[in-house]
Amino acid sequence: MGKIFCLMGKSSSGKDTIFKEINEDKELNLKPIVSYTTRPKRVNETDGIEYFFINKNQLYIFEKENKVIEQRVYHTVHGDWFYCTINDNQINLDKNNYLLITTLESYKSLKDYFGEDKVCPIYVYVEDGIRLQRALDREKSQANPNYDELCRRFLADNKDFSSENLQKLNINKFYINENLQQCIDSIKEDILKLI
Repeated sequence: MGKIFCLMGKSSSGKDTIFKEINEDKELNLKPIVSYTTRPKRVNETDGIEYFFINKNQLYIFEKENKVIEQRVYHTVHGDWFYCTINDNQINLDKNNYLLITTLESYKSLKDYFGEDKVCPIYVYVEDGIRLQRALDREKSQANPNYDELCRRFLADNKDFSSENLQKLNINKFYINENLQQCIDSIKEDILKLI
């Protein structure tokens, strides 16, 4: 029976880079689950790779068709941005193991939907000062930098990924991303043990 590996961490903790490296590992052979979002696409993103970019009307249609596995909303300075996992035939646990970037809230919903034994957490940690500098550097590279949203997200992540919230979901192993390659190697080693 397959497993879903949920890659989680605060913003600018290196999730996208780690995801790409793990996803390309032929030995692991994990299939990516691409989430959906109503937020605007960033300059360096491609529809169907990082996310499927949809509008609120498309999300409403998925809701009416009972295809939403999990959904969360962020109240940003630009309005509500929705993120969700859709039952769109990407996931077949009888055939494959999967990898996706997600949040604690989404991780809990996926465990409730698929079963606790099929959903595994991978929590990436980076010290806040380093994260903030990374976020600032990334935002500067955007066509229209949005520093208000950067600050909102940074503060929200500290609340969302509090020690209390991690403990509630029995997430007690952290992959510290001070040395990217060591962090990736440690994650790969643990995934191999579970598959």
